[in-house]
Amino acid sequence: MSSEKVMSESSNASTKEGQLPKSSGVSWSLIMGAAFLMATSAVGPGFLTQTTVFTQTLGASFAFVILVSIILDIGAQLNIWRVIVVSKKRAQDIANDLLPGLGYAIAGTVALGGLAFNIGNIGGAGMGMNVLFPSISPVAGASISAVIAVAIFMLKDAAKVMDRFTILMGAALIVMTLYVLFSTSPPIGEALYRSVWPEKLNVLAIITLVGGTVGGYITFAGAHRLIDAGVTGKEALPQVNRGSVSAISVASIVRVILFLAALGVISTGVTLDPSNPPASMFQHAAGNIGYKIFGLVLWAAAITSVIGAAYTSVSFLKTLHPMIDLHSRKFIIGFIVISTFIFCFIGKPVVLLIVAGALNGFILPVTLGIMLIAAKKAQIVGDYKHPVWMSVFGWLITAMMAAMSVYTLYMLLI
Repeated sequence: MSSEKVMSESSNASTKEGQLPKSSGVSWSLIMGAAFLMATSAVGPGFLTQTTVFTQTLGASFAFVILVSIILDIGAQLNIWRVIVVSKKRAQDIANDLLPGLGYAIAGTVALGGLAFNIGNIGGAGMGMNVLFPSISPVAGASISAVIAVAIFMLKDAAKVMDRFTILMGAALIVMTLYVLFSTSPPIGEALYRSVWPEKLNVLAIITLVGGTVGGYITFAGAHRLIDAGVTGKEALPQVNRGSVSAISVASIVRVILFLAALGVISTGVTLDPSNPPASMFQHAAGNIGYKIFGLVLWAAAITSVIGAAYTSVSFLKTLHPMIDLHSRKFIIGFIVISTFIFCFIGKPVVLLIVAGALNGFILPVTLGIMLIAAKKAQIVGDYKHPVWMSVFGWLITAMMAAMSVYTLYMLLI
């Protein structure tokens, strides 16, 4: 097929008002855009805090937690992305095919979680801007950040701009955290040793990292981006495999760099400020420059998570009514505006955050289980044969996450 034809089909793939443009070709930039959308959705304000706090608690043994969580992340994401792309349907539509109404319940839960976490992401963007420019309050910074996110979705080539923006911010995150890492002298040898022979073990940390990387809406960000771009069918599986693993790799690289930087600071005997551990770590590592870098890292992590949460949450809501699919960009913009309004005028609603957090813990085991069942249904995946080892690995992850989700909910209720 000629490049002119591909471009023509790409530009005409979506004529309905409000839809994101689709692409009929499978380009490496599109695959990486989906990968970085997922990765940067995972790397939010909570990600920075989790990594720093667990490093302070577990020391070099946190390397083992990271290694195990990476393996589990890849297993979960490969299963989910492959089934979605082969079936040519979004996760909630697959769930509805298996049990009518189940997809609507999942869509509502994901959207609620996405809204709650987006309020936190908007707040994180405001705090990051406040660190960079002290004269700008966190509320004003949140508003400015929301305008930037909305502007991306108002552009004609919104999907392409979103892909490029998340790739740029992801690369910037890696470069900035590397700078901080080189400002410290972490015991890399000990970290490598403890990655296979930990001195301390914290199962809850593993579950927290897996949930924070591929839990809730996050793992579907990239898969639904591929569906919207028309990257579907068995012929797309090689690109899907590379894209899903690349997404986990990007998030894991940021995690490892942050861990080593924090370990370098902590190994000197420094106690991080419990009110803001990542900011304290950056400042101890590189002084005032490090503190400013923290502000930029926080802003980049938060703004990309805002975009990822809004995009993915609305992609789940498209099943509820054709109007949402027809005007998806307007609904994404509305999602960002509502999140910003709640943060600026109400703050962070504690009850909503607690409920959404508890429900979010169940999303991964439920949706992963649905994907694994769907992988065996010919009416959903056709003649596709899901690898046995992937199914076994996927069910193991499902059981682990389900058990820990029940335990977490129990601890919240007692």
